[in-house]
Amino acid sequence: MARIVTLGEIMLRLKSPALERFFQSPSLEATFGGGEANVAVSLANYGMDAAFVTALPNNAIGEACLRDVRSFGVDVSNIKMMDGRMGIYFLETGSNQRPSKVVYDRADSCIAKAPVDTFDWKKIFDGATWFHITGITPAVSEGSAELSLEAVREAKKRGLQVSCDLNYRSNLWKYGKTPEQVMVPLVRYVDTLIANEGHFRTMLGLRTDEVETVRDGRSDEQCRAIADLAMEAYPNLRRVLLTQRESISASHNDWSALLYNGKELLHSRKYAITDIVDRVGGGDSLDAGLIYGLSHYGDEKTALEFAVAASCLKHTIPGDYNRCKVSEVEALMNG
Repeated sequence: MARIVTLGEIMLRLKSPALERFFQSPSLEATFGGGEANVAVSLANYGMDAAFVTALPNNAIGEACLRDVRSFGVDVSNIKMMDGRMGIYFLETGSNQRPSKVVYDRADSCIAKAPVDTFDWKKIFDGATWFHITGITPAVSEGSAELSLEAVREAKKRGLQVSCDLNYRSNLWKYGKTPEQVMVPLVRYVDTLIANEGHFRTMLGLRTDEVETVRDGRSDEQCRAIADLAMEAYPNLRRVLLTQRESISASHNDWSALLYNGKELLHSRKYAITDIVDRVGGGDSLDAGLIYGLSHYGDEKTALEFAVAASCLKHTIPGDYNRCKVSEVEALMNG
């Protein structure tokens, strides 16, 4: 059975109620969430053997977070409890022409300060088949960047499949290194890369006329050129997934993706998501859906359709986590 390991930061999520502005009423909804944790929860909901690796504060908040992730069936045995704090993010959900707003308070969190030798990767990767990370974790701190690079190196040394969602966050990357300086060496260990076209320029420094001029309504030729450019720069890549989000408003997005394996450019169905409940975690549910699909279906096209359908459903669910079952995703995928 496939065993998937993810590494990243999980945060306390404090959200204004419903569609209210920050502190319009004197309350915030408290839950937990973070990119790689969201992936692990999705995979556990699909019945897969999923493990999440992070560092949490050794206090009541950290313990509550540990219980929360464990409650979904995620293996949390390699989470380190240590002195320090948990990162926080504040969310105000947008509507129609008013965009959502996120405020981070995550400096000097436990994972940001965790030494590179915090985790025993030989033990963690024993029996594992897949490792997943995002571009968010290396952006948190220089220490997290070193930790992320060490993790992908150890994963490839042990023959695991490695996936990375580039996930650029402009309000991170504050410690003196550019995304390109950090992500270029990391992506050399990646098999499956998930990104939108802007990520190739911002995170990896890849530039062509096709990358610079792409907008909504991008052509197949442009998408293939972008993916070919990445595969030429990183011969280790086996596939590139290009997300295609068309934001009509904060409440209405059209959502689809393309998967390129070096030969074929595969198209997913396009979903018109006209009444978004919560967009946060949409990309993470796509990542988890792709990992599940590639692990369970016989072809990449079906895996792609599962991933995009899973992500579409996540937009209907409050909170970071995608709480869907395989049968629900397949029902949407199959029309």
